[in-house]
Amino acid sequence: MSATEVDNGVNVEALLGAREALTETPEAGQFNWRVTCNWVKGTHSNSVVEGFFGLGAEQQHRKQFTFDADHPEVFASEDLGATPAEIVLVALGSCLTAGVAAVAQHRGIQLNSVSATVDGAMDIQGILGVDGDVRNGYSDIKVTYEIDADATDAEKEALVAQSQKRSAVYDCVTNPTNVTVAVN
Repeated sequence: MSATEVDNGVNVEALLGAREALTETPEAGQFNWRVTCNWVKGTHSNSVVEGFFGLGAEQQHRKQFTFDADHPEVFASEDLGATPAEIVLVALGSCLTAGVAAVAQHRGIQLNSVSATVDGAMDIQGILGVDGDVRNGYSDIKVTYEIDADATDAEKEALVAQSQKRSAVYDCVTNPTNVTVAVN
């Protein structure tokens, strides 16, 4: 721990308390996150995030969050939002960066600035049905960090590695997930 007070805006004590509580009551750790996505027009959709299930009960965010998704004009769309594939990159970068802040706070490392560039390579021939052997999703994703912190390069790399180890979105992107799609 450093001699000066570290404040990265993360309440580590609350996180450690939650970890301890979940050790005693693991069933409380079962969460269901929900998004409602509504088609607007063309390839434009609007998603709403309000409530979720966690800690054994229904929960509500403090406010409703909305996200517009669309495709760019080069796809003959109106470009009214980021593409769904870009939103995946946003989620990955956001989750990893939150982890960096939490781990830094826990380790007593003061962050001055953190910036992640998330770059996803994709061959759209698969999506468009040009080549059935081409994957529809990303073939490669690269996350590059610029971290200004009161830490050595090795400590910064360790922050990112621990964040990666605990990131829910990193896990979703790098491991198979059962996805069921149904029509009611």
